[in-house]
Amino acid sequence: MLLSCLEMERVYHSIVSTRINYVTAQNCNNLKMAEEQKKEEEVAIHGDVLETILSYVPLINLLPACFVSKTWNAAVSSSLSRFNKPKPWLLVHTQSIRRPHATAFFAYDPRSDIWLRINQKQPPQHVSPLRSSNSTLLHVLHPSNFSFSIDPFHLTWHHVNPPAVWRLDPIVAMVGPRIVVAGGACDFEDDPLAVEIYDISTRTWERTESMPATLKDSASSTWLSIAANTRTVFMMEQSTGVTHSFNPDSKTWYGPFDLRPDRSIYFSVITCVGGNLIMLGLLGDAEDVNYVKVWELNGESLEFGKEIGVMPTELVEKLKGEGTSLNSVRVSCMGGFFYIYIILGSLGNW
Repeated sequence: MLLSCLEMERVYHSIVSTRINYVTAQNCNNLKMAEEQKKEEEVAIHGDVLETILSYVPLINLLPACFVSKTWNAAVSSSLSRFNKPKPWLLVHTQSIRRPHATAFFAYDPRSDIWLRINQKQPPQHVSPLRSSNSTLLHVLHPSNFSFSIDPFHLTWHHVNPPAVWRLDPIVAMVGPRIVVAGGACDFEDDPLAVEIYDISTRTWERTESMPATLKDSASSTWLSIAANTRTVFMMEQSTGVTHSFNPDSKTWYGPFDLRPDRSIYFSVITCVGGNLIMLGLLGDAEDVNYVKVWELNGESLEFGKEIGVMPTELVEKLKGEGTSLNSVRVSCMGGFFYIYIILGSLGNW
């Protein structure tokens, strides 16, 4: 049977179309089989393997991982509790010495060994310096007002009337619901040892008994190490170890106490861990530091309970940095974790 050219063309296109559909269907089946085979070859990451991997992820990056799935959320929680546990962050505030005296806020995460810059609500821009008392209390003292923030990330600032006595370098400490401001008075003030207490709940200032006369030559935050718990503020001369305590409830001073368990201590600082007072001391002399030791003190009499630890020699050398001497140190503590550092101009060694 003879076919016209038109009919032959229709038959040809029909055969070609059938062939194309067959090839397309075959390719789809091949792709599907390949994907299924690939899935069978893949090994799901879960359990201890996933938790171990997550233990190496910086803490700041674990938050998105919590939203991947319920399994990942559980793995993140388990990893943080079993492997690389979170540690208290060190919060560092810096302030420019040039106008407008801009401030910056940084945090160090020891679990991840990284520094983070944190955006925050800026405190009042004053010539007066931004200060801290090795606690969550951050403050700015100006002739016209007293500004302070007590939350850890300093998202909220309070602005109140200044204390009656003008001060340049006072001791400022948070004790329960009160802020104690002591010493550091200007030369023209009648009482350089004046003490005032600000009650946060009533928003009022109260003048109280002055600092002990034994502190008259060191009544400023430059020479005194300060520590406070919910009931008491402690003030220790860094060079001698002579210590006094003050109770804002009873408005009573106690001491002096001699905090020198070892006569080779030439410099010491204090901090509070929970309700206990901790002292860190440098032994030897500034040119030849023998040890850096930490002690726990017990009770109201501040008796030495036990020696907590001794800093390894290699860390002492690292703390000194490029210098040949170690004249002083600073310490911050939170959750039983110590940060010991020195101030070198605008920089510190950690």
